[in-house]
Order: sequence, then structure tokens, then C-alpha cells
Amino acid sequence: MLDANKLISMAESLPIDLKTRLIESLLNSLNPSQEEIDALWAAEAEMRIEEIKSGKVQTIPGDEVFKSMTNSLNVFVLP
Repeated sequence: MLDANKLISMAESLPIDLKTRLIESLLNSLNPSQEEIDALWAAEAEMRIEEIKSGKVQTIPGDEVFKSMTNSLNVFVLP
């Protein structure tokens, strides 16, 4: 069995394309993709984009959202 330092050294010496594949594989092993959930989120994002493009919904500028949030939170702050 390889010790951690030797394994890391071997990984660092790999060409960039293999490093990328290794990193992706390791990250996926830590947080496996749930294809059904990913597909549902992708469909939701596409639907929201279409609603914005069609004018069905209107966007709110970020500064307005943050101002509203700040005002809402200030209600709970003691003077």
C-alpha cells in the first residue's frame, strides 16, 4: 500500500489531463452526483430562463433585493 506522500507526489507528476480526471473522480467520490435530482434542477433552470425571456416574470435588480432584505432585518435589530 502506498503512503499518502508518495501517492500525492505521483498525482502531482501526472499530465494536466490526467490530473483533471483524477480530481473530478475524487470529488465525485466525495459528493456523488444524483442524476435524477441534477436533471430536475436543470429543467427548473431552463423553465425559469424561458419565463424571464418570455416576460412572464420580471427580474428584480440585486441592489433592490439586498436593500429590501436589509430593511426587513433592521426591524429585528434593537436600537
